[in-house]
Parts: sequence; structure tokens; C-alpha cells
Amino acid sequence: MFKKKPQIKPLAPLRSSDRRKTADAIISQLALEVPVNNAADPEDKAAATAGLTALRNSLLPDNANSARFTTTAGSDLRKVSGTVYVGAHPGEELRILWFKLEDKMYPTVYTLWRNPGMLPLLHTPSFVVEKLQGGADLMTPGLQNGPPFPEKAKKGAIVAIASLESPTVPVAVGTCEIDVSALKEVRGARGHAVRTEHWYQDELWSWSTSGNPGAAPPPELEGWYSKEGLEELQAKLEAADLEDDEEGEGAGGVTLESGPADEHQPAEGLDGEEPPVEEVAAHEDDRELTTKEVDEAFRKAFIYGVYHHKETNKSLPNYGLSFPLSQSHVMANLVQPFLPAFTPAQSASLQIKKTSFKNIKKFIKSLDKSRLIKSKDRDGNEVVILDIDFEDQTFKDFKPYRLPKKETAAGTSQGRGGKATTTSEGGDASVGQKLKKVELFKPKEKLSPVFSTGSADPRGLYTAQEIRPIVTSYIEGENLISPTNKRMVTLNPILANAVFDGTGRNDKEVLAKGTIPRDALIERVLASCAPYYAILRQDESIETAKPRSGGAPRVHIVLETRSGNKTVTKASGVEAYFIHPQALADELRKTCASSTSVEKLVGSSPKNPVMEIMVQGPQKDAVLKALEKRGVPKGWVDITDKTKKKK
Repeated sequence: MFKKKPQIKPLAPLRSSDRRKTADAIISQLALEVPVNNAADPEDKAAATAGLTALRNSLLPDNANSARFTTTAGSDLRKVSGTVYVGAHPGEELRILWFKLEDKMYPTVYTLWRNPGMLPLLHTPSFVVEKLQGGADLMTPGLQNGPPFPEKAKKGAIVAIASLESPTVPVAVGTCEIDVSALKEVRGARGHAVRTEHWYQDELWSWSTSGNPGAAPPPELEGWYSKEGLEELQAKLEAADLEDDEEGEGAGGVTLESGPADEHQPAEGLDGEEPPVEEVAAHEDDRELTTKEVDEAFRKAFIYGVYHHKETNKSLPNYGLSFPLSQSHVMANLVQPFLPAFTPAQSASLQIKKTSFKNIKKFIKSLDKSRLIKSKDRDGNEVVILDIDFEDQTFKDFKPYRLPKKETAAGTSQGRGGKATTTSEGGDASVGQKLKKVELFKPKEKLSPVFSTGSADPRGLYTAQEIRPIVTSYIEGENLISPTNKRMVTLNPILANAVFDGTGRNDKEVLAKGTIPRDALIERVLASCAPYYAILRQDESIETAKPRSGGAPRVHIVLETRSGNKTVTKASGVEAYFIHPQALADELRKTCASSTSVEKLVGSSPKNPVMEIMVQGPQKDAVLKALEKRGVPKGWVDITDKTKKKK
């Protein structure tokens, strides 16, 4: 529902009585259990109601505010109105914690992360969650971890949704369209199961009074499952994966139709046998891959990488591999060059974070578990490969598959020996481009007499060099040059009114003197014009360009810390320089031997969104180098390092 930004009226503080009344209504609606202290003295009212007070504060802090909102929903864009409840727990900033629609209160993900177990929790694969975050509904075939499903997941009930990969962290909230608890089978079933109302990364999640982006979900939460329940869930998922392997199906037999997800577009699963990864890569259109397919693609890529070294370096010890192999070396030389990414969607899907392993460290450990390699933890932060079992039947029986003809970030072939390619299919057109930034000025209405007298168009666009002779022609035509000092200009009423309007620090002093140096006058004329800019590509002339209003945009690079001590590098604003964000992300993924992602920058316009590229690790220099290859010098880039401690 909140794919588009809602119109929220000014916040108003909740009175204590209204806050308690609202919290009690939530407790009643969701049938939440109120903690009771049996040891408390019944005559001690404060002690007897301490559990209720704590629950109220957990649901709605005492600093809660409320506001009315309006938005649109559905394909018919029907108008929807309701109330949002905003609050902040100690040490946190104000966030939307609840929203009310038709007398029904829905928690946001922030409330779910703080109150484990408050809703029935349903599960679905991560690739389905990505569709839900685009506004799609959860269809019955997408339900996992059941039957049986939670008893409270009945028709009309509010439920939380989590991915199988992070089963204790809810990332969406919705309403059951059917009695999910009564389902006996989901394979082959049809229809909507849950209508999504709110999800992680929608406009409610990103709202804040400070302008800060929404908070990332925690890696895991306690309280949604007991220790025994979580172990049972993990065992059930492992058994389901094993069953899927035997039946030759991926992600529990659930796949998704391709295409962007509109609001309430079904995220429906289709049963059926999937073609092998090689076949998908070579013949499928722009289809997003399932988690199971991505896992298999990475495993096959590693096997292909080892097979390639065996075939091309037969006379060298260990077939040209020097042990121990670091994580970055494995990714850059044994995995990335052998991933079958033929389409943009497949290229975006074939990233280590889209696998069930989530990082190269766990991927290597899975290879060790399969007895293809021997690995070892080093320094507690990295896993290295000590040896590879080259004689394993997996490598001997491997059959090479077709790979895309694509150059690496360095511009060389992907390193597959005699089969290496030196040409690029559908390469990045921005590499090697020449860019020129031109600043333009449009006279405001008050300056019309200055430009008209000089036979110039008062509504035209001019460079600073073109404005100088126009102003000079005007002051000469009006005989404003001081007879004693030709560098000084006498102000007439037109210049005084149009240029020195009191906004400048020295305007009163200049008007009192009645004169100003010619160069200073020209600078003030430029400052009085509306700024425009044009970015010229290759040998394009300013006459054929389409100037835009405002100052020329800058590329932004931000380094920040996530999940404790992990650094990520973000880059945004490259579209203005004819750079495709996904193509740049693909190059950085190979250059940095790290995972990348491309997502809409929080707060950017829905009609003209700015995409943000995220690279794992401190990769500022790699990003700058990639931008320079595309004609963007360092002077056009703003760099913010949030990892440095403030002094």
C-alpha cells in the first residue's frame, strides 16, 4: 500500500489517556498476553499493573504522536485515509510504529522488531520477499514452513512475513485473505494468501523527521521462536531442501513470473520442473533467478574455475593455483569469470548476497563440507582454501557450459585460456566517454533592460564569458563608465534595482557610494541570474544540448559502517553523466571481488528515481577509478566518510 509516499499531516502529541486507550485497543485486537506478577501485593496497584504498563510502553512509548494520512491503493488508485502513530523508544529516533485503517491497527516492522511473537509469523523464500517489497501480494504457493501454519493465521487476521533465510526477522505485514491455518497443502494451490499492507523499505519504513534513511533490520531476533522451535524450523527447512533436490525442484517448487511487481500484483508460485542453470542462462529472457538457482550457479562456477585451471595449466604444480587461496582470490578468479550471466536480471541475481550463503566465507565452508576442498579460518575474519581435491569425480565429470562474451573490469578477457574472449557483447557504452560540464545563466526579469539594450535575448541562456560583453555593452551605451577611473562603473536606477536588491552583504555600502568595480558588477549580475547547466557528451555542442535548471549535480560517494564493523561504499547520482548504475555495479563487483547491489536511493523522486550502488568494503578508490574511466573527474565527486570517528 505504501509503495508511494503518503500525504501525512502535522504530528500532534497523544494525551496520556488517549495513548493508554489506543494501546489497550491494540492489546485487545491482537489478543496479546499481558504479563502478570503473581507475587505482587494486590493492594499495591502500581506493582499489580506493572506488566500492563510495560506492555503499553513497548507498543506505544509515552512520547507518541499521531497524524492523519492519505494515500492511494490498488490498480484503480482508490483514495485511502487513516492515522499513523509515531514514537521513539529510548536511544532511537522517531519512527512510524503503527498505522490505522478502517478501525484496524497494523504494526510497522519497527514495532515487530521490538515486540517478538506479537503476530502469527509466516515464511516465504527471499526471492518472493523481494516481490512483496515491490507491492505484490503473497500467493498461496509462496507459503513455506508448513503446513501446519500458525493457528492464529485465520482469514482477516494480521500476520507478519519473514524470509526463510532470516526466519526470525519479519519484513512485511499483511492481512490473511484465506484461512491459512487450515491449509493442508500449498503445492498446486492458487489464489491470494496474504494481502500486503506494509513492508521493509516502503515509504512508512523510510519516514523520519530528521531525514535519515530507514533503519536496517536486525540480523536475527529472539522471541519469535523458542530455541527448540528454531531448531525444529531449521531441521524442517533442511528436510524441505533435501526433498526439493530429490524432486529436481527449486525453492520448494515455487518460482515467480518475470516482470516488475505493481501494487498488489500476485507473487504467485508455479509448480513445475525448472531447466538446468546452463539452459536458463543461455535461453531464458530477462528472468530473475531463484535462490536455489543462484546457489547452484555459484557452485558450478567454482567447479568450472577449477576445471579450467586443470585444462589450461596441466604442466604446473597445483594447476597454477598457489595455496592458500584467499576469499577475494577465489571470488575474482575461480567464481566470477565463470558465472553464466547473460541478461541484466541474471547479472543482478548472480551475486553472493543473493545466495543462501550470503557471503563468500560461508560459501567456501559449504565447499569444504562437500569435501571438494580443505579450508581453514584465518584471524577469525577470513576463510582460506588450503587444498583442492583435483581428483574428485565432480571435477572429472564436469561438462563446460557456454559463458557470455564479456570483458572484465580491467578491459581484458576473463582469463579462460585459449577460450578467452577479447570482445564485448553489449558492453558499457559509458566507458571511455568524454564529458564536459557547462554552466549557464538565464537573466531574471529585472535584468531584461540590460540584455535588451545590448541586443541580446533577455530570455536566453548564456555562459559567463558571453554575459561579460553584454554587460560591458550596456554600461558603455548608458555612459556609466567613470571618467576618472575606467575600472569603476556608476550605478543607474536599473542596475541598482536589478542587481543590488539588499541581499548582498555590502549592498547598502555600494548603493551609498553609487559606484562599483566593473568585475564586481559582472559577478553580481551572474549571481542575479537563474543557474542552468548542461553536460555535453563526446563532441556534442551546446546548441544541441538540453540544459537543465539548477546547479550541476555531483556524484556522491559515502562510506559507512553496517552490522557492527563491516564497511560499505555507496555511490549515487551517476545517471546525469550517462552512466548506467547496473553496468557500473557489475564492473565494481569484479574489480573489488565483492558483492554489489543497485537500489532506489531513499527519498528520490518516484517519477525520476536516483539509483544507489552499494559495494561491500571500503572501495572509494575503485569507484573513483571506474568513474574516471567514464569521464567523471574527482572534482565532480563529493566523498563522505562516516566510518571515521568524530574528534
